[in-house]
Amino acid sequence: MNPFTGKAIQAIQSIPPGYVMTYGQVAAAAGNRRAARQVVRVLHSMSASHHLPWHRIINAKGGISTPVDAEEKGNRQRQLLEAEGVSFLPDGTIDLTVYRWLGFNGEEE
Repeated sequence: MNPFTGKAIQAIQSIPPGYVMTYGQVAAAAGNRRAARQVVRVLHSMSASHHLPWHRIINAKGGISTPVDAEEKGNRQRQLLEAEGVSFLPDGTIDLTVYRWLGFNGEEE
């Protein structure tokens, strides 16, 4: 596993229930702020094997990003977040000033 992937996994695992991080925020915490698409790859290929809370990762606008043909997954993500106490605004986004997780700094503890 390359260092970026390892740090991305650590960042995602650090998010407590009731909080979210953006793809770009995870990428920056993992050492490359321009690698948001790599975070998508990590989530897609490693969520199950590393028990990642994939539902806590959202886009930079505070929205759930799902392909058009994956509306069910988006609904599931919203349900999981709401079950953790995350509230959605009327436009379907999450207020990042309230729910963004800032606790991961990317350094080994």
